[in-house]
Amino acid sequence: MKNIPLSPIDHVFTGAGSYPIEFVFSYQDTIDAKKLLNSFKETINYFSPMKSRLTVNASKYWFQPDEKGFHFEVVDQNINFDQTEKREIFIDPVFTIEGQPLTRIRLTQTPKGSVLGVSISHCIADGFSYFFFLANWVRIFHGKSILPPSHHRELLIVEPDKRKAISSDDLLANTGLFLGEKRADIERDNLIWETIHYTKEELKSILDSAQKSCEVRLSYNDVIVASLWKKYMKQWNTQTNDHLTYISCPFDFRRLLPDFPKTYFGNAVIMASTPLSYDKLIDGNLAELAILVRNGIGSIKEEYINAGLKTLNRFTKEEGVSINEKIHVCHPKNGLLVTNLSKLPVRDIEFNAGPPVKYEILTPANRGAVILPGRNGDGVEVRVCCPVV
Repeated sequence: MKNIPLSPIDHVFTGAGSYPIEFVFSYQDTIDAKKLLNSFKETINYFSPMKSRLTVNASKYWFQPDEKGFHFEVVDQNINFDQTEKREIFIDPVFTIEGQPLTRIRLTQTPKGSVLGVSISHCIADGFSYFFFLANWVRIFHGKSILPPSHHRELLIVEPDKRKAISSDDLLANTGLFLGEKRADIERDNLIWETIHYTKEELKSILDSAQKSCEVRLSYNDVIVASLWKKYMKQWNTQTNDHLTYISCPFDFRRLLPDFPKTYFGNAVIMASTPLSYDKLIDGNLAELAILVRNGIGSIKEEYINAGLKTLNRFTKEEGVSINEKIHVCHPKNGLLVTNLSKLPVRDIEFNAGPPVKYEILTPANRGAVILPGRNGDGVEVRVCCPVV
């Protein structure tokens, strides 16, 4: 099998400080480990990057197919899922560097059921692709047909224009990404998880309140993101001057680009990053901030996506793969990244042990928040990965 090139966006999630996408799913019954492994091996035959390692050629990373490009392990644990807050014991983390497996699966058998931990390099998959893979794994486990993924990464490798050197301002303007110091290796002990629950009633109340002073029709996502922006910039603020803060939201463009495959397996996201001074953020009302969020996301068009792809492709071509370790998906000091995964089909991730009774996101994305389905179907739950301030 030939090596597969990474897309310009895939490259952003490589090297030091690049976090994998990680979830753990807790089941009330025991999953058959042998059947799970066999179905996994069958599934990744359709998702070839998941059994590969990174290799460098011509200043770019490539997925090099390798039968040892994934790691699957079964462990026994005397501690049940609910007996520990250290849920990372149920994960075997991926490190997105040359030679390392890009997919790591850990099935933990506990006295009260199984816990499935899935760590996938972000250079392989975005949130949609991660759950697209899981959904197909479930179907193969149950002997059903699947919807095959598209691997046409060449559609995103847009040749760059010959222009002046790309500055950090150019990168931000064209991609919503930030150029800064080299990312540090992730120290999980220096991250704190916070959880915010919004019931359906609370969401309606917040939205109705903001909508009263706003002629633009707002969404739940707009007001949630605006609320998080204000809350965490205030909580993390270490400066008193009128510095800029940024809210960054990944935008899935699968349905925006014409003729782009809806089953694309990879990263099909571009960032919408909106600036606002700290003082105006703190003084602004929720409706004003929500409009900024909506306008930032709404500004993403086909032209912006193509400009971003060209910029990232040129950056890697001219600077080499190591430049990606200086690219940050949100401002490393005054920013927050918010990803909306509130429509995840968590209950469908079922391997003859009942649907997950609990689940947890463990993606170690510093200054990152994820909007998830609410427990018991009520509203949403926001998980925020915070730095130790």
